[in-house]
Amino acid sequence: MEDRIAIIGGGNLGTAIARGLAASGKMSPDKITITRRSIHLLDGLKKEGFNIEPDNTLAVRSARVVLVAVRPRQLDAVLEEISPALVEGKHVLISTVSNASIAAIRHGLGKKIPVLRAMPNIAVSVGESMTCLCGDESAGQEARGAATKIFAPLGETLFITEEQMTPATALCACGIAFFLRAIRAAAQGGVEVGFHAEDAIQLAAQTARGAATLLLEGNAHPEMQIDKVTTPMGVTISGLNEMEHHGFSSSMIRGIITSAEKAAKLYREQGNSNGEEH
Repeated sequence: MEDRIAIIGGGNLGTAIARGLAASGKMSPDKITITRRSIHLLDGLKKEGFNIEPDNTLAVRSARVVLVAVRPRQLDAVLEEISPALVEGKHVLISTVSNASIAAIRHGLGKKIPVLRAMPNIAVSVGESMTCLCGDESAGQEARGAATKIFAPLGETLFITEEQMTPATALCACGIAFFLRAIRAAAQGGVEVGFHAEDAIQLAAQTARGAATLLLEGNAHPEMQIDKVTTPMGVTISGLNEMEHHGFSSSMIRGIITSAEKAAKLYREQGNSNGEEH
């Protein structure tokens, strides 16, 4: 991927995307410019070979793809700042800002620039994100291809409708915290039955990875795999039934629904523009 990318917002997500791209081998650090007001906080990235820049407009001018990864409350100011530097027919803008619609972003830019939204999660740093993408009629195949080239090396990608981006926040962006909490709970159970904490986390995390790989590579329903490890009057079904008795599945479902409902509420309150981070 020869195109240069400017990441506007060198926070946790922006830096994770940059490092993930470099680690994938699909883009060298010298092709990536990362901006932040407190530029000294990016000194580590500079040592790793990334370009760091306090001036957003300079970063935009040196790139073709502009990835906006700022806090929602900063978005309007950033769009106003970078708009003069964006060139129609050259730039593609991708936003990771929660609850900021494509229409609102295009209005803030005031230019006919292809705009897409991306909803990755923090696993971009290890190439295992589930990233949902969407674009309106302005985002042709070339712009969609540019977005895919950025996020495909960071995990899996899926184009969805913009209406699905809010629930995607709950299932994918918030969801990774839910699965991490499930792994933590499993590790705590491991400590309870006799493992040291660090061993319990390793055992639980690798077991979770194995479960996910079975589904992703086997294209099977979870219950089909569960049936393979549950036997009549066995220990697995006893544990599953006890967890269900205490609301394991319903708690996960309710957590996702609650996060989605709050994200939708924020979206409405902000006039389909800005919201709070997930």
